[in-house]
Amino acid sequence: MADFSINHYIHPSMAEIQKSCFGILEKVFPVGKEGLREITPACFDCPDKKECLQEALNTEQGLMFRSEVVDRAPATGLIGRFKRWSDKKDLSRRLKREKGKKK
Repeated sequence: MADFSINHYIHPSMAEIQKSCFGILEKVFPVGKEGLREITPACFDCPDKKECLQEALNTEQGLMFRSEVVDRAPATGLIGRFKRWSDKKDLSRRLKREKGKKK
């Protein structure tokens, strides 16, 4: 049975009732048995799956995950290196902002 509660996420147009797992990276995109992140089967039928995963990837934990993905991606050529540097810089700034919100 789905557990519904009001979460911190507020849609720009209105406050909505979301599932309690909404935007929590470890619940919607946990690390599987092989060490890779997997979407949970319960999320496939959820009408909020896109927004939920986007919210999860914009949390502090999600930004750290995205930074790890950028680190593992090959940066070929000068443009690839600049792109990688730009992505890391953007994620670093967003992570600092996210950490500042908690204090």
